[in-house]
Amino acid sequence: MERMQELIEILNRASRAYYQEDREIMSDFEYDRLYDELCSLENESGIVLSSSPTQKVGHQVLSSLQKVRHESRMLSLDKTKSIEALKDFLGEHRGILSYKMDGLTVVLTYRDGELYQAVTRGNGEIGEDITHNARFFKNIPLKISFKGELVLRGEAVISFDDFNIINEKLEADDKYKNPRNLCSGTVRQLNSEIAAKRNVCFIAFALVKADDIDFGDDKNSRFKWLEKMGFECVQRKIVDKDNIENAVKEFEAQIPDNPFATDGLVLTFSSMEYSSSLGETAKFPRDSIAFKWADELAETRLLAVEWSTSRTGLINPIAIFEPVELEGTTVERASLHNISIIEGLELGIGDKIKVYKANMIIPQVAENITRSNSLEIPSVCPVCKEEAEIIGLRDGKALKCTNPNCRAQRVCSLEHFVSRDAMNIEGLSEATIEKFIDKGFLDNYTDFFRLERYKDDIIAMEGFGEKSYNNLINAIERSRDAALPNFIYALGINNVGLSNAKLLCKKYRNSLEDIRNAEFDELIAVDGFGEVIARNIIKYFDSESSNKLLDEALEFIHFKQSDEDEGGTLLEGKTFVITGDVHIFKNRKEMQSKIEELGGKVTGSVSAKTTYLVNNNINSSSSKNKKAKELGIPIISEEDFMEMIRE
Repeated sequence: MERMQELIEILNRASRAYYQEDREIMSDFEYDRLYDELCSLENESGIVLSSSPTQKVGHQVLSSLQKVRHESRMLSLDKTKSIEALKDFLGEHRGILSYKMDGLTVVLTYRDGELYQAVTRGNGEIGEDITHNARFFKNIPLKISFKGELVLRGEAVISFDDFNIINEKLEADDKYKNPRNLCSGTVRQLNSEIAAKRNVCFIAFALVKADDIDFGDDKNSRFKWLEKMGFECVQRKIVDKDNIENAVKEFEAQIPDNPFATDGLVLTFSSMEYSSSLGETAKFPRDSIAFKWADELAETRLLAVEWSTSRTGLINPIAIFEPVELEGTTVERASLHNISIIEGLELGIGDKIKVYKANMIIPQVAENITRSNSLEIPSVCPVCKEEAEIIGLRDGKALKCTNPNCRAQRVCSLEHFVSRDAMNIEGLSEATIEKFIDKGFLDNYTDFFRLERYKDDIIAMEGFGEKSYNNLINAIERSRDAALPNFIYALGINNVGLSNAKLLCKKYRNSLEDIRNAEFDELIAVDGFGEVIARNIIKYFDSESSNKLLDEALEFIHFKQSDEDEGGTLLEGKTFVITGDVHIFKNRKEMQSKIEELGGKVTGSVSAKTTYLVNNNINSSSSKNKKAKELGIPIISEEDFMEMIRE
């Protein structure tokens, strides 16, 4: 009983992290292993606790998105790793075998030929309304020829290529571990602009309802009809017990070339009548089953852990082990992701470990047999040799270089320096910055103001020329007349975004010298600042290397009057929360900038300190509206806000 309770606690904690917080605290391999152990204990003892994950479809949804109850409960699938079990499941019947997409399940409803609503799976009974984001999915039709009510289910996914591009641009604290987590975080954003930029795709896997359409008994006819309506459907094969083994192998062979992540296969009976006759258990439908390939495990010995500093300053651990054969290739390296994974595995050099390929693609350490727990975490960055510190991130603890001028971080920090909300120097893409670094034109951000020294070399570069060079130099010249908050933001101080930079400059009356000499007690008194932000600011301006660069930069930059000074104090002392879609402003960020320009403040949640909640849907039943009404906080529209600032 004690082991059973321990397993339930571990699995529920992992499930909460995965479904509610979009992060992973253990590998799929480890979760499946513990889940199977729990099932065995329950079968042996005949005892099943109410808190057991074997009895739950999902977890309660936690977010500020509107909750929607599904018309029919969405169940999990029973699973197997045995092809023989698939044959037994089919018996003499035909089935449809398809990929099990690894994303976020979404239910779409169309009415009168138009997208009416999109809802996440949630806990299987209640999901979240993400219609505002679904309208920007890359491949779903907003209008279809069918005018009756249509309900279908599918998976929202982001491709591996898009995942890599998007993740590379995110700040270190905001990076995602895999495409599934990125997709979940994207689809559940309150701001649809984010989803519009991230190429989310929808892959349909089931038709739930289509008014007055007779599809006959064959489920595959439903897929064909959906494809005629413009939907992309999951890849599938018609199978029976004689050909299913070959079909599984064919799906398996395609995995390395798939653009989207998959985590197995789904087998369902092709006959609707037979499927309906089977019914369901409390947890699983009886007409479908999930198949996961048995992970090919290889035992090897850990030779070393290589620490690699990324552009964001995160120092990523890579396991180096004796070469082994996995899924037809030789493997000798695997990412350990972060400090939390290392601690969980209790690693030490020389330990016997087992490795596998997650989703048959990405090498992972499955378990550590020895568990010597003797691995030393570096105290300095392997590149610049300055102090390394352990920080908390989305997916657990990680190691980070504390030197903002570390060579490994230069591309990212320089790209941030020239970005729109920072110094706004146009014509300097990431690729251009990399070329300039390779040629020795750039070492730190002050070198942007010295690029004229390399005029002839830049003009001669591929993709440049005299016109491009002149445009770049003119952009740099314009940037020299900068607002102090934008410059502070450009420095890339940890946790100091543009909003915090504005608060900092306001506190110290736009005096850079006062900011450089700020005291801890003064900083934590700034509304919205805490100990972490205060320490990061002090740490940055206490750094000898940071101050040396700052002094050099001041030879080139003149600080103009900030927008806050020009805007006045019309909204001084007022705190706003913005929710829902906006239409007067381009997006909520633009509205936030306007409020801050006029001396106000914007926060993310409604509290007793909130002055106004801005929501164009004043009668919405959202949690923020309810909270505002409970606290007696006025709910205003954008039009009301515009009237307010015209007064």
